[in-house]
Order: sequence, then structure tokens, then C-alpha cells
Amino acid sequence: MKKIHVILLITAIVFFDQWLKIHVKTNFQLNTARPVFGEWFQLYFVENPGMAYGWKFGGNWGKLALTIFRMGAVVFGVYYLNKIIKEKYKTGFIICAALIFAGAVGNLIDSCFYGLIFDKGMVFIPQMSDYAGYPGLAQFSGKGYGSFLHGNVVDMLYFPVIKGHFPSWVPLWGGEYFEFFQPIFNIADAAISTGVITLLVFQKRLIPQKQDSSHDLAETQESNN
Repeated sequence: MKKIHVILLITAIVFFDQWLKIHVKTNFQLNTARPVFGEWFQLYFVENPGMAYGWKFGGNWGKLALTIFRMGAVVFGVYYLNKIIKEKYKTGFIICAALIFAGAVGNLIDSCFYGLIFDKGMVFIPQMSDYAGYPGLAQFSGKGYGSFLHGNVVDMLYFPVIKGHFPSWVPLWGGEYFEFFQPIFNIADAAISTGVITLLVFQKRLIPQKQDSSHDLAETQESNN
């Protein structure tokens, strides 16, 4: 797979990820939803101060550590993608690596810059030990709601395909409300998940397998004979 194709794939994912995030951020009030295809697919605007799919991680210091980790992952990703392209890994493997890299870049942009360029965003309140929301629509502004590396990731893709209550005979959760699929995520999260899951499911086909050295030696001796 050529490097230009990888660059185009990554650029397309990051572009559409950022376009949708900015559209939702500036046109939706926080924690509001709009149906796309009935009730099973909605754009539901939430801000995520932590990891993918709404997982949180230790307040402001946790957010800073997570953003720095993302930066390190992106830097390593540049090196790794260049390496596997040069070594002509399987196309499927390169595509999966590119999906993961593009997703990391997309969420890193939010974490690094959204606190600087938007006037409103969720901020951490020490007295509450949690993040507080905000009213109204966010706008681009020279005075942001946070500092560099302290922006929140915008999530919006919501697929509540199945809603209902567990039957009363189900242990522990009997009678409780359930929803599938409950997490709210974004295009970057979807790219990362697709890349990772594909690698796990098709690892034998996509990931190069190291041959045993004794096997290599036997093949070499056989070819010499």
C-alpha cells in the first residue's frame, strides 16, 4: 500500500471527524439529541473529559496525563506507519494501523485545542470532584474555556437500538432498565475500535508471524542441498 493512500485515508477520517464535532459543538446544546434515522440512530451531544466512550480518568491531572499519552501515541504512530509501509506489510494491517492512528489524531485535536478555541466547555470543579456542564451554544472565541491540553473531546454518535427492562427472573438485574447500545462516541473512536477489533479478529491473516529460527535454518540447509 502506497504512503499517499495512507495519508489520504487518515486525512479523510480526521476531516470528517472534526467537521462533525465542530458542527455539533456549535449547533447543539450540551446533552441534547436529534434523531437521524428514527430513535435508533441519534446525534446526542456530550463532552468527554476522559477516554473513549465517556470513560473518565482522574480530573484535570488525569486529563493532562491522558492527553500527553495521546501525543506520545501519535508520535509513535508516525514512525510505526512509515515503518510498516516501507516493509510492505499486508494492506489490511496497514489500513487498521491507519484507522487507529487517525482516531488518535482526531481526539488529540480536541484535547489540545478545543479548550482554546471555544468559549464554552465542561470544566472541572474541585468542590464537586467532577465536571460541570454549561448552558447555551458554544462559539469560536479568542478566550477559551480551558488551557492547552485541557480541552474536552466531543462525542455524538448514539445508537440506542434496543431499549427495555430485564425480565424479573434475571439474576442481579431483574426488572432494571437496559439499553443497547448505550455509549456515545465519535468518528475517531469508531476508527480506533474498527482497527483494533479487526486486528484481533483477523490477526492470523493480517499480522506477520515470526518464523521459528530452527525452521528457518532447516529451510536454508534444504535449499543449499
